[in-house]
Amino acid sequence: MEHVGTVMAVNGPVVRARGMGSFAMREMVRVGEGGFIGEILRMDGDEATIQVYEETQGLRTGEPVRGTGESLSVSLGPGLAGQIFDGIGRPLATLLAQEGTFLGRGLVVPQVDPAKIWELKPRVHVGDAVSGGTILAVLQETPLLEHRVQVPPGVEGEIVFIVPEGPLRADGVVARVRDPRGRETEVPLTTRWPVRVPRPYRTRLLPREPLITGQRVIDGLFPLAKGGVAAIPGGFGTGKTVTQHQLAKWSAAHLVVYIGCGERGNEMTDVLEEFPHLEDPRSGRPLMERTILIANTSNMPVAAREASIYTGITIAEYYRDMGYDVALMADSTSRWAEALRELSGRLEEIPAEEGFPAYLPTRLGEFYERAGRVDTLGGEQGSVSIIGAVSPPGGDFTEPVTRHTKRFIRCFWALDKGLANARHFPAISWLESYSEYAREVEEWFATHVDPRFAARRDQARALLAEDEKVQQIIRLVGEDVLPDDQRLTVFCAFLIKNGYLQQSAFGADSYYPPEAAFGILDLILHFLDKAREMVKRGVPLSLLTDLEEVLAITHLRELPEDQRGSIPALKARLDARLDKVGLERMAKSGGTTSWR
Repeated sequence: MEHVGTVMAVNGPVVRARGMGSFAMREMVRVGEGGFIGEILRMDGDEATIQVYEETQGLRTGEPVRGTGESLSVSLGPGLAGQIFDGIGRPLATLLAQEGTFLGRGLVVPQVDPAKIWELKPRVHVGDAVSGGTILAVLQETPLLEHRVQVPPGVEGEIVFIVPEGPLRADGVVARVRDPRGRETEVPLTTRWPVRVPRPYRTRLLPREPLITGQRVIDGLFPLAKGGVAAIPGGFGTGKTVTQHQLAKWSAAHLVVYIGCGERGNEMTDVLEEFPHLEDPRSGRPLMERTILIANTSNMPVAAREASIYTGITIAEYYRDMGYDVALMADSTSRWAEALRELSGRLEEIPAEEGFPAYLPTRLGEFYERAGRVDTLGGEQGSVSIIGAVSPPGGDFTEPVTRHTKRFIRCFWALDKGLANARHFPAISWLESYSEYAREVEEWFATHVDPRFAARRDQARALLAEDEKVQQIIRLVGEDVLPDDQRLTVFCAFLIKNGYLQQSAFGADSYYPPEAAFGILDLILHFLDKAREMVKRGVPLSLLTDLEEVLAITHLRELPEDQRGSIPALKARLDARLDKVGLERMAKSGGTTSWR
């Protein structure tokens, strides 16, 4: 029996309806004659408050509200990878084919094409005992991604039917499972899952492996672990979106989910136009074959921003359960928070600081805590790493969204307006940023990059902090009056800033593996160690800083990939030149001590 209510008031995206006693909290409903998609937020007797995810212009009192019988859910199945969806999970390509450039409201299109044929290979047999998470069959979703069809959580028993190897429609049945009570459950190829409910797993694992991004300042100084959470706060023009794009392009994840939450249309257009033409650096295949884009621009209905966040994280968990490492980019969570503030105001809730609802920290926590590295129900290991951009007004990191976000993240990449104005990108501040994962992933870097990685990282951060103190002196008295040891600190900090931390988002410098990046950092710090000893023994700093081999360090980051192996050779030439300078200096002074 269909449940039908009646619209009694409309306030932007918030609708009040009566005759709703038979409906459920958080139930998805179709509002008005246009069938606008909405979600019940409150129930008060026979009345309900509904959040509508589409424009409500033209909606009138007295129009019907029809129930769907399910909460806000997303279809999970093969065909999601490589797609672009809107904020409520509708594929844009399908909408374009059906409606053209200008989309209507109330459109219902399947997230997974039910008619598409997939070639399945079963992994179980009739009579096998299975439970939630067991892999029933596999198919090649894209050339880069194997789709693993699993038993849904909460289903267990004996296989009484398994589809034979061969073609199957996306809406077909893969298997039937009989539980100990004799009840049979069909397992379809495409399932539904409520987006606000985290998908279950066995155990949460400690983060021990870094998510390699190819960005030197992140991998080298402030690494993010697989299954970790990070935030990129920064004011307008500091490069949040470009940094997010870089992470989406180059992160060492099996799948990337990029959510443009309230983004400006021109920035989202850049993503939609650029990504289909990008090449995956590891496979040479199109990057879209392991990417899912969710586009919810600033001119779209404000309520859909919340839906886009939950849709994205649910899809990410789905692929995590297959045993994949998933990187989720949310750009930006501030605009999601602004949507919550607007809706809270229309709901006439008592505001907290700066007008945000009192439950803002709770919503942020619920989102970020769905990240993690886990043992899945099927016995695989998978992870979801969340990287959220934050847009504090005026770059004020004390505003509520940034402050509350810091409570739930362990990696903070603070973007600095001064660095951005100086055209230093990525403008991640080496003084304000931090990573609590750095110690937890040390062993991995020691094994896969260099045993000295952690020591060199700490030395670089100490040098940058020391440089900041010397810079304060320079601003007062100038650099010329400094002793050579402090001038050496400033010079080597300059080499790190310009030869290591600065990185172009375009060309050969866009992606740098940690092994090659460590080679640059190690070379700079090797020069620092050797130059400090020579300066102590009276060698003028000018004889060291003007060497051709030293000046070449700032250009190493521009080397093409096939030439990065030349860094050890440059280090050997630098050692030879420094030894020669030291010997010549001693000869002039009549010394006999070795400089080696």
